Amino acid sequence: MRIISFNANGIRAAHRKGFFEWLKTQKADFVCIQETKAQHSQLIERDYFPVGYHCYYHDAEKKGYSGVALYCRQQPVRVVYGLGWDEFDREGRWLQADFEDLSVVSLYLPSGSSKDERQQFKYRCMERLHPHLEELSGHDRDYVICGDWNIAHKEIDLKNWKSNQKNSGFLPEERAWLDEVFGPVGMVDAFRRVDPSPDRYTWWSQRGRARENNVGWRIDYQVTTPGLADRARSAEIYTDENFSDHAPLIIDYDDA
Repeated sequence: MRIISFNANGIRAAHRKGFFEWLKTQKADFVCIQETKAQHSQLIERDYFPVGYHCYYHDAEKKGYSGVALYCRQQPVRVVYGLGWDEFDREGRWLQADFEDLSVVSLYLPSGSSKDERQQFKYRCMERLHPHLEELSGHDRDYVICGDWNIAHKEIDLKNWKSNQKNSGFLPEERAWLDEVFGPVGMVDAFRRVDPSPDRYTWWSQRGRARENNVGWRIDYQVTTPGLADRARSAEIYTDENFSDHAPLIIDYDDA
């Protein structure tokens, strides 16, 4: 089972840069996309609904902002748009597809880098997500929550960690929250289960030559329940082409 997570930073921009042509070569079972920055009605080209997939979009109310998508080879039993939190759901940040014994989620956790108001919103989302993740980890079924979590967990997960300790995305409170998620809450960072190496990043600033010099952050994750993490066998961050300021995160799992 192959799962791809990708922050497109505008799905129409990613399309122009060749993302959907590349996707045809991947044979993915699930594709989770974040930051679509489009309304469903604007996606009139067939490429936005790839052949062989059941395609779902959860748009932000604000045009050109946020939004998530999910492509599934099999038709889900149920699709869940949002989590019932108005301020979160209005921004199109959670899209879940349920199958018989597996749930796949495309998540776009807010960034707090623009201003303190957004950082406070990010903290509220983290607080609300904590018990929900606890509930999911206690289920018998497998869950994978793919997406841009906008937090680098450990020093290994960003190049310039010393100079970013007071910046959103690497604040002590954010990192402690991920300690909880990957500790007592019981979820697993599936990428780190199979790849412990440094300098493995999924996002680079568009300033300077950050991507060329691999001065990046690993803020895109596939967060799974333990049973699914045990089946993760390989992981790749695809950087040969530049579809976005993020790179696609690809993880292959053994079938159950």
